[in-house]
Amino acid sequence: MTPMTLHSHETWDWLISSPLAGITLTLVAYKLGRLALVRTGGNPFAQPVLIAIVLISAVLLTFDISYDDYVGGASYISFWLGPATVALALPLHHEWERVRRSALPVLLGVLSGTVASVASGVLVTRLFGGSHQLQLTMAPKAATTPVSIAVSGQIGGIPNLTAVLTIIAGITGAVAGPWLLTRIGVRDERARGLALGAASHGIGTSRALHESRSEGAFSGLSMALTALATSLVVPVLLLIL
Repeated sequence: MTPMTLHSHETWDWLISSPLAGITLTLVAYKLGRLALVRTGGNPFAQPVLIAIVLISAVLLTFDISYDDYVGGASYISFWLGPATVALALPLHHEWERVRRSALPVLLGVLSGTVASVASGVLVTRLFGGSHQLQLTMAPKAATTPVSIAVSGQIGGIPNLTAVLTIIAGITGAVAGPWLLTRIGVRDERARGLALGAASHGIGTSRALHESRSEGAFSGLSMALTALATSLVVPVLLLIL
């Protein structure tokens, strides 16, 4: 190996292990996803998060970059998920009067949605011959990723797989949720927001905010309440099921 080649390898190793690489790749991939969404006129299948995941995965596989090297930089972006989630309180503040008047339906809707999500995840997995551990892994999929991982670990599931299933649920709900709700005649912004937040957590809430401020506010509230309800409901339902 020549000195020039050795130097090139060292430069490449430094580059892919640098936090800047993960940050840049994440931002560029998401930006391309946003451009695709705009260019397709808001096509639900051009979901920026989905496109970003596909592009990042393709780059990591093509250039043989380990996930650990990538996530070292991407974690700096992940840090802002907390403040971004807190920022969802702003549309909720603007819509507080509507939320207050709908308090009982909201609570009943979140509770019934959580029960349906947990029960369907366990029973469908059981129906198709999934193991008991896989059933436990599926149970908390509708909660936000940190909550679903924590609950999965506590009840004996596989936290890493639960994280993947949670992200898939979020993307699927964001892509197909609004279309399905329209097809079955759900027009009320409050109901649409509650459904997206309960089934698709943060990714669905992001989509709801694009629909309207009111829908986004109810989705953000539903996301938070669903995470709380999941941590309380899952142990009880597992005893029954």
